Amino acid sequence: MAQHPKFIATIILLISAILFLTVNVHGHWDFALPLRGKKLLALMVVGYAIGVSTLLFQTLTHNPILTPSLLGFDSLYVLLQSLLVFFLGAISFTSLNLIAKFSLEIVLMFGASLLLFKLLFSKSSQDLTRLILVGVIFGVLFRSLSALIARLINPDDFVVVQSASYAQFNTVNPQLLGISLFICVVSALFIWRWRFKCDVLMLGKAQAINLGINYQRLAFGLLTVIAVLVATATALVGPVTFFGLLVCALTNRMARNMYHSERLILVSLVAMICLVLGQTVFEQVLGMAGLLSVVIELAGGLVFLALIFMSQRR
Repeated sequence: MAQHPKFIATIILLISAILFLTVNVHGHWDFALPLRGKKLLALMVVGYAIGVSTLLFQTLTHNPILTPSLLGFDSLYVLLQSLLVFFLGAISFTSLNLIAKFSLEIVLMFGASLLLFKLLFSKSSQDLTRLILVGVIFGVLFRSLSALIARLINPDDFVVVQSASYAQFNTVNPQLLGISLFICVVSALFIWRWRFKCDVLMLGKAQAINLGINYQRLAFGLLTVIAVLVATATALVGPVTFFGLLVCALTNRMARNMYHSERLILVSLVAMICLVLGQTVFEQVLGMAGLLSVVIELAGGLVFLALIFMSQRR
């Protein structure tokens, strides 16, 4: 595994995908394969978006325990769901056009992040620490507003809001896959072009500037791509806080080096394996007796605590 991590991860992903597509089909291939195939593609898209965005965010901040959720994306998503239910009602909310709702969520989350980046990451001010702190403050504000709205709506509407506040990997709508896949492919082209610059960026801001990197342009481009990927994954399945941290920690343990040409591919494969294999176990072995997102958040939270204690010992 230490010598060929990408090859081993690819084999494990293929085995996981075959199991996801074939277990307990019982001969109904014409029905099961198209349904499971679309869900498999959605899981892989979400895995790529969350894993790559977290890895790039950690590269930019030089901190292995930070995730893009600190910028308030998850809280903004929950607030948006709460506002839609509050003004439209539960029945109208559930009957909204999915593509229009999906596009609205991406535009609002990306627009809010772009405004935040423009205000706090200009040429005169490039302080990532302040950007993260402001993101945390906005996240607290959005959660407080969501809690206020939850007290104002009736219990039936609150159930709808609560169900939309957790990631749902088993109910991904195939109508949204085309837009999400297109966004991921376009982002992958930009990220692959920046992979060597990201290697230089890991040396530090001053060293990267001395080596000829346009830090302001590269950092803003990375933040923009991170915002797009997080917005896409959140709008597709819901908010996921610690999943990116979990797969990045696993990737850093498995990778032979810290080059992004290896880690970008490896983190995508690891994230896809976790989602596909985990969803296979929950659907076919446990009979949907629980939510994959809850287990992922628990494991990611434990990894987060472990990384904090390890950094304190060092």
